[in-house]
Amino acid sequence: MQLTATPEARTFARIAEVWLPEGETLVHGGGAYGNASEFAEISGKTSFAKGEGLPGKAWAEARPVVLKEFDGSYFQRTEAALEAGLTCAVAVPVFAGKTLKAVLVILCGDDAAHHGAIEVWEDQGNKLHLSDGYYGTAQKFEEISQDVSFSYGQGLPGGVWAANTPILMRDLSRIGAFLRAEAAGEIGLKHGLGVPVPVPGDKTFVLTLLSSAGTPIARRFEIWDARPEVVGATKKALRIDGFCEIEGPLWPKENPPVDAETVGAWQGPVGQVVGSGLPQVHTGATGLPAGYTLMVALPVYQHGELAHVVAWYL
Repeated sequence: MQLTATPEARTFARIAEVWLPEGETLVHGGGAYGNASEFAEISGKTSFAKGEGLPGKAWAEARPVVLKEFDGSYFQRTEAALEAGLTCAVAVPVFAGKTLKAVLVILCGDDAAHHGAIEVWEDQGNKLHLSDGYYGTAQKFEEISQDVSFSYGQGLPGGVWAANTPILMRDLSRIGAFLRAEAAGEIGLKHGLGVPVPVPGDKTFVLTLLSSAGTPIARRFEIWDARPEVVGATKKALRIDGFCEIEGPLWPKENPPVDAETVGAWQGPVGQVVGSGLPQVHTGATGLPAGYTLMVALPVYQHGELAHVVAWYL
């Protein structure tokens, strides 16, 4: 593990929520809202038909969707979102083959002095092109991103595409593999997380989250491998990568597993994802490493089976 930000840094990601399909409707499956009590109350009473609102749009279009602003959009909780200081959102559908398991929605906030980027890359022929993205006030970086494409295995998006696995990149301004390194350094982007988003059909989507020192996406990231060829026939996951700003044990000292690098089904917050196959939002200090009170975990499927879990902590 390595340091990534100062403890005082306010995270770019502010709210996380899970929406679960019930027939032709998405219902609220839990969330973490911090001090946004009004937004939380409204969300708990809300449901979405297929194609309705941000979660319903991600379901209907079978792709990750970035919402750059709330005013004048199809977003249904705009007033409460603005009151909570939110500026953008991304909805990530979780498909196991053709079956929708859930939609994870992350709502973010920034200001003129801080930056973060959320990008969706889509294959068009033999390259990945920017399908959508949110860059806040980083207009130059956005313009460069719109003009960039990635071949198979090239850069962070292309690397995720080729490996078909989540990837963490550190020090984006210095690493040769990040094609926009100079522009990233100018606005303080430090670290990148790339995640494959499998959907029905033959389209490829890659979600990238780029963190700055001032407003990191989160303060700790982990990637877990749950593929049977890696962990064996028993349902479990092996931690294969991660970094954090607060050094400390991955597991609470009072109840550590036999192997701190491996988690079994239903064992701890990450194990909940392994057991259920669903995204998880875990709040409260219990079960989390010291210094964190929120964990968001996203399952990634391959060929209809759970392959990886990406977790980030605030």
